[in-house]
Amino acid sequence: MTLKHIISPEKRRAKLKEVLQSKRIIRGIEVHNAISALIANDLKVEKKDSDKINEFDFFWESSLTDSASKGHPDIEIISFDSRLKTITEILEVTDKPIIVDGDTGGDIHHFEYLIPKLERIGVSAIIIEDKIFPKRNSLESGTNQAQEEPDKFAQKIRLGKQIQSSEDFMIIARIESLIAGKNVDDAIFRARKYLEAGADGIMIHSKSESPQEIFEFAKRYESLCKEMNLKRPLVAVPTTYNSIYESELTEQGFSVVIYANHFLRASYKAMENIGKIILQNERSFEAEPMISSVRELFEKVGFLDIKEKDLLLDETPSVIIPAAGETDFNIRQIVGELPKALIKINGKTILEHQINLFKKFGLNDINVIIGYKREKFNISGINYIENLEYSHKGMLHSLMKAKNKMQKGFIYINGDLLIDERLIREIINRKEDIVLVVDNSYLYHKHEVDKKLDAVITKHGNSIIYQKLRNTDDEIIKIGKNIPRDSMTHEFIGMAKFSKRGAEILKKVYEKINFSHLGKFHEAEDWNSASGEDIIQELIDQGVKIISHETNGGWIEIHNNKDIQIADQFLRTHSI
Repeated sequence: MTLKHIISPEKRRAKLKEVLQSKRIIRGIEVHNAISALIANDLKVEKKDSDKINEFDFFWESSLTDSASKGHPDIEIISFDSRLKTITEILEVTDKPIIVDGDTGGDIHHFEYLIPKLERIGVSAIIIEDKIFPKRNSLESGTNQAQEEPDKFAQKIRLGKQIQSSEDFMIIARIESLIAGKNVDDAIFRARKYLEAGADGIMIHSKSESPQEIFEFAKRYESLCKEMNLKRPLVAVPTTYNSIYESELTEQGFSVVIYANHFLRASYKAMENIGKIILQNERSFEAEPMISSVRELFEKVGFLDIKEKDLLLDETPSVIIPAAGETDFNIRQIVGELPKALIKINGKTILEHQINLFKKFGLNDINVIIGYKREKFNISGINYIENLEYSHKGMLHSLMKAKNKMQKGFIYINGDLLIDERLIREIINRKEDIVLVVDNSYLYHKHEVDKKLDAVITKHGNSIIYQKLRNTDDEIIKIGKNIPRDSMTHEFIGMAKFSKRGAEILKKVYEKINFSHLGKFHEAEDWNSASGEDIIQELIDQGVKIISHETNGGWIEIHNNKDIQIADQFLRTHSI
């Protein structure tokens, strides 16, 4: 199965009414198994000479095609437990609403038990026909089409509406008067009875090749709804009168159209033709132009996604957390001789919050670079890397102590940073070589005087036009603490992702400079005191593209007691 269409039963169930309210007419297609539903779910066709894109709004789980796909006639011989299995398989791989063909609804008491079962799995509606159990399919001429007494059928609808627990679920009555050889008068009489019983809509069925009798019904149905002060959708199934356009149905007052058996009929014809070709040629070569490739099938059912995930598992990035530096004086006055990463907030250290969050996303190769008060680090399940030069070398050199853990790429995060899980989820999925998380709300922050921002300038800044047009985040062209406030466009929050290639670029540039550089290095007084921002600026200057991942909040950096208090509230209101 594919996992790209995950949706809760409650959300799916509500979708049918939502789409009914948003469009003049909605269309559904018959599906009889999971693969037919996957095809219907994803199909989109761009209309020629128009910006309009057509798609199916819902699925129709047909009793005819469910029975036929199992090799049985459409006479309610297939149990509803078997039908529920098919419906569940369809729902597991799709995210569009589904209407179930309920045949007659069965015994009135069985129908009461069926409704909550359908609601629980996310079905939006059931359509039941006013025939006597067991019904015969409506499209075959010469079969006995015995209709149920209208009052008895109305009672079934009434009990179904009483038992349902969700306002989103719909029970639609299918009127078989025209199938049974009766007239529009009988159909309208029944429609009134069923609407009074609480039916959420009416399907009028016909096997005539002309749509005139359903048009007559639609006109009188509109008057009936006005008289009863109701607005209930009218459903058409143009299987026999198939030359009619959806726009014509809309003009006549229909708001739902169902293509009720076309996928199964198409697959039957296709399978028969392919079988004949193989038998005639005694091989399958001649059939290839008429069938899908194995790869297409793999893609539709999610096998290629699994393959990609397998490859990603082999390249899951490590996490590197520099936490070797001395704690700021103003923090030491509050927490004592304690590394910043070990400050407790809301019952856990910052480091524990970070570790738990990364492991939640399957990032288990976590490496913490320690130096100052390194003996105080005793959290298990992570890798510690010692930096004995923390007192006289900058953060860049501390980070590079973990260069052997960068082979598969890595996520870098400062040891004094708390983030919402949303940021991890987003940055994990970035494919670029080097991505820095930047905040665009710095203008609204009140920073302490002693805190200099890690300022960023992006190529397009905060251009509203660019923000509307862009498909990816902006490119960073400058980073550093000495950028004037009125020039900066964002603030670097202290979190970045390096792909495998990005990590190789970083290591090569670092090693080359480490071997030969003398004197000032960007904002650092000398190479030994270089920061991470300094090496990023060097990469930019060398033509390496650094991409920004923009956020607006969802993080907090610990600098003083006030930050600790704010962080406590942050943890209570964010997913971490």
